[in-house]
Amino acid sequence: MLDLDVLDDPAVAAVALDPIKSRLLAELVVPGSAASLAVRVGLTRQKVNYHLRALEEHDLVKPVEERHWGGLTERLMVATARSYVVSPSALGRIGADPARNNDRLSASYLIALAARIVREVGQLWRSARKSDKRMATLSIDTVIRFKSPAERAAFTHDLAQTITTLAARYHDEAAPGGRAHRLVVASYPAPPEAKS
Repeated sequence: MLDLDVLDDPAVAAVALDPIKSRLLAELVVPGSAASLAVRVGLTRQKVNYHLRALEEHDLVKPVEERHWGGLTERLMVATARSYVVSPSALGRIGADPARNNDRLSASYLIALAARIVREVGQLWRSARKSDKRMATLSIDTVIRFKSPAERAAFTHDLAQTITTLAARYHDEAAPGGRAHRLVVASYPAPPEAKS
């Protein structure tokens, strides 16, 4: 089971977003059968089976065990991932794209950048998994409490200068066998529940 999977197919995303199927996916982080799920979610076994078949057809769940009871076969299913993210690719041409936003200081541009990260990294990661390869990534996530807007502006200036200097030092357009990496740095007000 993956920790997270990116859904970029519109049909798969639609199935995962269905409220009942989404609830079943959440329950199936541990293997379960239609009968055991029916009790937990308050549906008939037949309805749960219907939803499980749709989830299986879209590779959101997979069988992990079969148990035989007399003439009956009970299949235990498990979700293919613990959690899912819907890629903007699933929305086609209306998916968020930073190229369609001119205001680089706006919240909509930041969201479009985040959407591009989901789309691009999701595609690269899927390809890496198919090739049974690892994918080199870097993530930095922290919360900084600025004492004033002037301090925030000074930090932004210093960070931009530092990144520009580092990029100039390490970027080599002509490096044989080199591989370009995208770097995105974002800052926004932390939600109240964020911890420093």
